[in-house]
Amino acid sequence: MQNNEPAWIKPTTRDVTASGGRIIIRHTTQKKRALGAILALPLLLATGAMAAESPLANEVKAANARFADVAVAKSEGYAAIPCVSGIDGGAMGVHFVNQKLLDDPAVDIAKPEAVLYEPSADGKLTLVAVEYITEKGPAALGSQLFSFTNAPNRYGLPAFYELHVWAWRDNPTGVFSDMNPNVSCAGAPMEMK
Repeated sequence: MQNNEPAWIKPTTRDVTASGGRIIIRHTTQKKRALGAILALPLLLATGAMAAESPLANEVKAANARFADVAVAKSEGYAAIPCVSGIDGGAMGVHFVNQKLLDDPAVDIAKPEAVLYEPSADGKLTLVAVEYITEKGPAALGSQLFSFTNAPNRYGLPAFYELHVWAWRDNPTGVFSDMNPNVSCAGAPMEMK
């Protein structure tokens, strides 16, 4: 009997019955695992590229471009809360939150409940994302479902649904992830004005 298996697959045999019956077990070798990883790499890269080209993120960016100027957020009733960073690295940034919109359960693409900025050491705030928040759920924007945050939580809020959209800053963990490793609170002042 001729072996038609590739060279890296090394069949072995093992007794499985007292009468000496045998079964062939194929072992996954290092080469086979490496080949699998190489073949999966384009899929992983494509997933990251798809997140960066999200139609919803593009819609959010167009609907909220006015917030590139933090003065616009302030004039629309948004107030700053301290910079939020993650325990595993990355951050959300400084949230400018609109209490009136928080109290309204409706979700409107052009009226995010929070606008997120990355602070720099020179005091400049750069728009990086927006966040939609509602207590009414399950919630969605377009076809994107919100994440649920139960109470009690670190924000001291009742249970809520939220969706971050990183429309202005690439996020390797996903365009709708909470934290972004490409955002930092290092330039944040101790108090926000």
